[in-house]
Amino acid sequence: MKIEFFSLTLHPNSQSERHTRRICLKHVLVEQKKTSKWLSEALGVNPATVSKWCTNSSQPDIEALAKISKLLDVSVEELFDKKFVESVSKFEK
Repeated sequence: MKIEFFSLTLHPNSQSERHTRRICLKHVLVEQKKTSKWLSEALGVNPATVSKWCTNSSQPDIEALAKISKLLDVSVEELFDKKFVESVSKFEK
């Protein structure tokens, strides 16, 4: 079963800015001097798939996110755009 974790929109009925999910995978890869090719090989996925994740054309599923965070030794939160994390954090209070 695939969980659509990334289809979250906050405040859909308000006039405030709609917050969409964005991952910052490319930034993390650059900071760690890793390539998308390295990541695709480590995950066993097509390089085009990782390229789409890096450009936010598509997003990895929750299992891939967990694997990516372990491979890059970062939290899953660190893979997301800061605005998205801040907007989700508001609901945890």
